Amino acid sequence: MGSENLIRKASTLIPNLLPNQRALFDIPDDVAYLNCAYQSPLMDSVVAAGEEAARLKRRPWGITSPDFFTLPDRGRELFARIIGASGDDIAIVPAVSYGMAIAALNIEVSQGQEILVLEDQFPSNVYPWRDKARESGGRVVTVPRPAPASGNKAPEAWTPSILEAIGPQTAIVALPHCHWTDGSLIDLVTVGEKVRREGAALVVDVAQSAGVLPIDVKAIQPDYLVAVTYKWLMGPYSLGFAYIAPRRRDGRPVEQTWAGRKGAEDFARLVDYQDEWAPAVQRMDMGERTQFHLMPMAIAAMEQILDWGVDNIASTLAEKTRGIAERAAALGLESVPGDQRAGHFIGLKFPGGVPGHLLDRLFKQKIYVSARGDSMRVTPHLYNTDHDVDRFIAALASELL
Repeated sequence: MGSENLIRKASTLIPNLLPNQRALFDIPDDVAYLNCAYQSPLMDSVVAAGEEAARLKRRPWGITSPDFFTLPDRGRELFARIIGASGDDIAIVPAVSYGMAIAALNIEVSQGQEILVLEDQFPSNVYPWRDKARESGGRVVTVPRPAPASGNKAPEAWTPSILEAIGPQTAIVALPHCHWTDGSLIDLVTVGEKVRREGAALVVDVAQSAGVLPIDVKAIQPDYLVAVTYKWLMGPYSLGFAYIAPRRRDGRPVEQTWAGRKGAEDFARLVDYQDEWAPAVQRMDMGERTQFHLMPMAIAAMEQILDWGVDNIASTLAEKTRGIAERAAALGLESVPGDQRAGHFIGLKFPGGVPGHLLDRLFKQKIYVSARGDSMRVTPHLYNTDHDVDRFIAALASELL
């Protein structure tokens, strides 16, 4: 029985499983797009918001000075709701790398201290820390991927290895929420507790989880947490949000923007230069933070995500990937066990690695997945149907059997 049928059958008993949402997207019936971790498709409503924004810029006399503030503040508010924060905690950034630059600029590292990252972590959350270590005399320590326990094919979970690596010498723990190659999940609440006990800072990249996994910054208590909108937040490229903990609110910005200063709302008095910052974390915003063409798209996408409910999205996709994992296992492919990976994410491992020709052959059949590290990354969303999954499994079977 396909995952959609399971959802329909269970819907009377488990109200948080969502029906298929393909009608909200422009995805042809012959396309099986199982690659949301790469880029999400845009919903029709998001495209419409972008088109309306472009029309507004065509006649810019309709843009008023309050729009420079109300539009980004709406984006902050929505992202804050997704992660359990306040809009006052949210800075607007163009990319994860920018958010990490803010963190690296404001966290002290002393000679000999350590910055922890994971093996094969995404580069945007590695390069800033290598640079920080060189500048400070610290060093980057890479936590290796856990090996399988004796007599077990599946690797151990990441969290125990991370906890073991954190100690008095640790200055920064820079992690994802789930690993970008195979969806391996990190228990950020438990890690956060140990980070605070050791007096270190926690910096989290949630590009692969914001909008699709429940996130509660009050429980995690990160110093910085960064997301982009073009993946699981279902929005445009070149826009993101950074949560900055209240204890970090007085930090230094990467840029000196006019909008980051007190009184910036009064355009006529911008040349009355101010040393005092704007309230909350607006000082940390990127330049041109209003993003008139992109922010309306991000807002439309996040409104839909909140309407669906992140918990509901997570439960629905966990059911879908469970079915994919079971059917792939019958073909001899391994993946991280369900209790150790994010429910929206599965990395299939092949004996000897992902065959070099396989992605091209899938693409020719309009079946879209990706290869990351030694895994074939399969990342569906609410627009995927039973037929998409059936086509994918059949294509794998024809190559492997």
